[in-house]
Amino acid sequence: MRKRNRLRPMLAARRRSSGSKLASEERQFMSTLGISGMSIQLTQAELKLLQALIYQECGMHFDERRTHFLQDRLQRRLKECQLDSFYSYYRLLISHEGRQELSRLLENLTVNETSFFRNKAQLELFHKYILDDLLRRKQERRDYSIRIWSAGCSTGQEPYTIAMLVADGLAYHYLRNPFPMEMPFPKPLIPSPWRVEILASDISYSVLRAGQEGAYNGAQMEPVDYSYRLRYFDKVGERYIIKKALKELVHFDFHNLKTEYLPQRNDIIFCRNVMMYFDEAEQKRLIEKFGRCLNPEGYLFVGHAESLWGLTDQFTMVHRNSGTAYRRVEVTV
Repeated sequence: MRKRNRLRPMLAARRRSSGSKLASEERQFMSTLGISGMSIQLTQAELKLLQALIYQECGMHFDERRTHFLQDRLQRRLKECQLDSFYSYYRLLISHEGRQELSRLLENLTVNETSFFRNKAQLELFHKYILDDLLRRKQERRDYSIRIWSAGCSTGQEPYTIAMLVADGLAYHYLRNPFPMEMPFPKPLIPSPWRVEILASDISYSVLRAGQEGAYNGAQMEPVDYSYRLRYFDKVGERYIIKKALKELVHFDFHNLKTEYLPQRNDIIFCRNVMMYFDEAEQKRLIEKFGRCLNPEGYLFVGHAESLWGLTDQFTMVHRNSGTAYRRVEVTV
């Protein structure tokens, strides 16, 4: 009990810092792109209409700290559509003909910051403890399927990182728990009878296409050490291409977390640095949905600056060496 009390201030600080962290990322992103001043006046009534529409469509909440970022993105889309008022733009968005433009707007409202092996303490918790626990429980039940969902996958670095860690974890598990069957040659990436499926989803079609391509430049590859590059990438010119065997483990698809139609029967869900876009009410709804999307005793990973504290009693926290995750609580009758 004392240990949990010590964790409370840390978790509260994480939640308080998530909003300022997101605002800082957005300001940096806008500065990089060289944002110019607004040319068409956005009235308060028009802003409220557009905020409500965005919230209704995808759950994103823009408070006072992030209004400037929203206004800038709206100005860009208004100019692109060659419209002369934000009310005209709103009318376009709610029309049948404007569905494609609505998708483009929502794509432009996310800061798709990602990298390979992001938050190493959390990935170490996943790789060395949670994955090991999952494989042991699965083998005891003779259930050899592993299903992991990377929600808000951006350009694919997170799901491919997960795939590499699962492949490594399974190889180590197989050495300690060999099956009474001959291993084929060359050795498959995933040893039989195990089956691995990693679903990668996002609200942006452009980042999903980049993830499916699986090609990364030198700057994007900086966090990937030499052994991983050798095993899981092919160097083609100046780019690194995900090898076919690893790429086949990851399936990219569009999913809007606002909807109820989300991937089911997951052993683990990664949804890192996504909840910070939502207000508390939407965060609670999303966590409840994740609980339904997980298998019994499944795990949920959220961002380092995010926390489930005070939002749900469906999960219990797992904490080790600065890495945190949440395990679904099973109600016994």
